[in-house]
Amino acid sequence: RFRSVVNPFASANPRHFHAPDGSGYEFITDQILKIDKINPQVAARLCTIFGNWRRYEPARSALMKDALATVKAAPGLSKDTLEIASRSLAG
Repeated sequence: RFRSVVNPFASANPRHFHAPDGSGYEFITDQILKIDKINPQVAARLCTIFGNWRRYEPARSALMKDALATVKAAPGLSKDTLEIASRSLAG
């Protein structure tokens, strides 16, 4: 159920995912951190949605980068999700 609701929000709903206020990124960040405790592979896969943050205009790019930094800094993060977040930030 998680993937049938959250993944389409991030990948097929650009209007809300890329909301100017960053609320879509915040929602996905929260979901990544919640699911990471239960299923790290799903969390890591969802985290890849932020991997192309450099392709967006500066305001959205900064919000996406901040979302990745939040994920990376989360205590107790799985190695799978940490790897994806770190790699996405590094470039």
